[in-house]
Formats: sequence, structure tokens, C-alpha cells
Amino acid sequence: MTSTLPRTVRAVDTAHLLDLAQEAAMHGFSQRLPVDWLREHLAAEATHYLFPTLVQRLTHRPETPLQWRCRQLLTVSTGEQIWGLLDVLPDTFDKIPEALDTASKKDIVSRIERAVKVREWMERMGVEASS
Repeated sequence: MTSTLPRTVRAVDTAHLLDLAQEAAMHGFSQRLPVDWLREHLAAEATHYLFPTLVQRLTHRPETPLQWRCRQLLTVSTGEQIWGLLDVLPDTFDKIPEALDTASKKDIVSRIERAVKVREWMERMGVEASS
């Protein structure tokens, strides 16, 4: 398992994103949205994007594996794109196929920078956070 953070963006469909969130929950990673919340609010046929931004080591929880904290650009059922965070195992991230060209990756990172945060979207929509 590598600890070198890749400077890339990976695309996943909703089902795959739900699997990633489930894996994060199983490991007790702190940066993740509940799977039920995602299932309820994500656009079912959308593509979502992960952009690793930080190597996360929990020295106070040595049993917890190293993670990559990813910014994620999510498409919700309203059609809007919002961003949040998701901690992902490096090996899991590496298994996601590389499917985007350089221009697309730059565009996605730019969209993440402009997107509304998950919490702001929830407040505006009157959506409750579930656990």
C-alpha cells in the first residue's frame, strides 16, 4: 500500500460510491456521509468524482489503516453538484479505473472549488443528517 497521494481525479457511479461509503463506515473513518443519506439524496444514474487531497494517519487509533482524504463532487437528486469529504483506503482508490483525460480532471477540480458544501446544501434544502 502506497502512502504517496496521487494527483488525479477518479469517476465512480452511485453504486460504487455507496460501496466506498460502506467501506469507510466499516473502518470507522471520520470523513464520510452515511450510506443511507447518500442512497436517499444522490442522483441514481449520476457520476461522482473523488480527488485525493490529504494522507490521513490516525496516530491515536493505530489499528485504523492509513487513508486518503478525498474531496468528492456529488450529483444529488435535484441535479446540483455539491462537495464533501470521503476517507478512502489507498488500495481501494487505486482499483478505481483511470477514465478521465487531463482537461476533464482540471474541470472537475474547478467545479469542486465552486460547488456548495454538503452541509450548506442540506441547510438550504431543509434536509436532516442521518446517522
